[in-house]
Amino acid sequence: MASALFLILTFILCLSTSFAGNYNYGDVLGKSILFYEAQRTGKLPSNNRVSWRGDSFLNDQGAFGEDLSGGYFDAGDFVKFVFPMTGAMTMLAWGLVDSKEGYQAAGELNNGLAALKWGTDFLIKAHPTPNRFYCQVGDAEKDHSVWGRPEDWPKNDIRPNLRLTTDKPGSEVVGEAAAALAAASIAFKTENPQYSQTLLTHAQQLYTFANTYRGKYSDSHPIVQEYYNSYTGFGDELAWAAAWLYRATNTASYKTDIDRHWNEFGLNARPSEASWDWKLAQFQVLMAKIDGSSKYVNAAKSFCDWVVNTARKTPKGLVFLSEWGALRHAANAAYVCIQAGSAGINTAAYNAFAKRQIDYMLGDAGRSYVVGFGTNPPQRPHHAASSCPNPPARCDWDDFTKSGPNAHVLTGALVGGPDANDNYVDNRQDYVKNEVTLDYNAGFQSALAALHAMK
Repeated sequence: MASALFLILTFILCLSTSFAGNYNYGDVLGKSILFYEAQRTGKLPSNNRVSWRGDSFLNDQGAFGEDLSGGYFDAGDFVKFVFPMTGAMTMLAWGLVDSKEGYQAAGELNNGLAALKWGTDFLIKAHPTPNRFYCQVGDAEKDHSVWGRPEDWPKNDIRPNLRLTTDKPGSEVVGEAAAALAAASIAFKTENPQYSQTLLTHAQQLYTFANTYRGKYSDSHPIVQEYYNSYTGFGDELAWAAAWLYRATNTASYKTDIDRHWNEFGLNARPSEASWDWKLAQFQVLMAKIDGSSKYVNAAKSFCDWVVNTARKTPKGLVFLSEWGALRHAANAAYVCIQAGSAGINTAAYNAFAKRQIDYMLGDAGRSYVVGFGTNPPQRPHHAASSCPNPPARCDWDDFTKSGPNAHVLTGALVGGPDANDNYVDNRQDYVKNEVTLDYNAGFQSALAALHAMK
């Protein structure tokens, strides 16, 4: 009897041990890419894999008639908020550059590059002249008063836009666009050299624009403060862009600018997050990798040591940097610290931390936080398009308040996540915990690629 009980307990222990962290990161990586495909707007390609999505907002245009169709919806709504979009594209590009092996091992390199290109194609459109950049397309107030399908909006509707110029600068958005396109130019250098050069040309022009005509986009357009305000200024984006351009070109003038930004903006400080707004940790780690000077190494180590050892954790081990979108902050920190580890800084400890964070999201906390994956995944993400039944059925606020699952599975989407005590309710109406956005999945996807490459 005792021996039988021992065998049962041993079996349970082995089962639980093998379950914890035993995830197919490559599979989740592919699912994350599908989430980005579900967020596409504009004329969808013939190989569209999301059957319930169709063409939308084909008439988006700039103040002078420029074609601004395409790109990505930000979240569960249909506005193109370009500041977080650029940040997401930079994080995706970073993963495709420095964790390319993970994409290759998963058989997802082409899909990953296509997801990046869908975003960078739009950023090129949004930059029609050297000193003009469109930072938003859509009326957020009007958009948020409607719950329905993007395909049902009037086909000839011309949505409002916000543009940045020498008179109305926005160094953080323009700088981040420069970073995204510079990083993407490296990602495409082998696969598409001509496109890579186009990206680099735009990145260089955007950086010059951002650095020469300085100012916060949330000062130039106060209306954005309600949604994606610039809280941390633009010094981090200028440095982040210069770092990617330095890596892409090896041009000494960018290194000179990096040194100036370091001193001017006090970039040796330890940030408390890595996010769509605050790029300081990302910059510090990237420079530790490509330059290796002690000041960058020490700064990168300061952030990652704090995140790993000191920052607040939930009882089940999630690093808890913010209530709103808790999982994206943990995923961003995971990838940033994987990159610090690849620079030779506390590699084993940082990789182990990153694995714990991603595994928490995939199921180690007792449930999955990724739609369409794992045990008890979210079924009610705060996402209008996926909540709508197939036409000709109507879709309206009744679909927002209904208690049942979304009509379509928003495969691969990472939801906002739990509270500080690991509590989570799968409730579509709770946008803090159940919203999905471009930036939530970006660091997460790059971390998945890195972890898959380590297997």
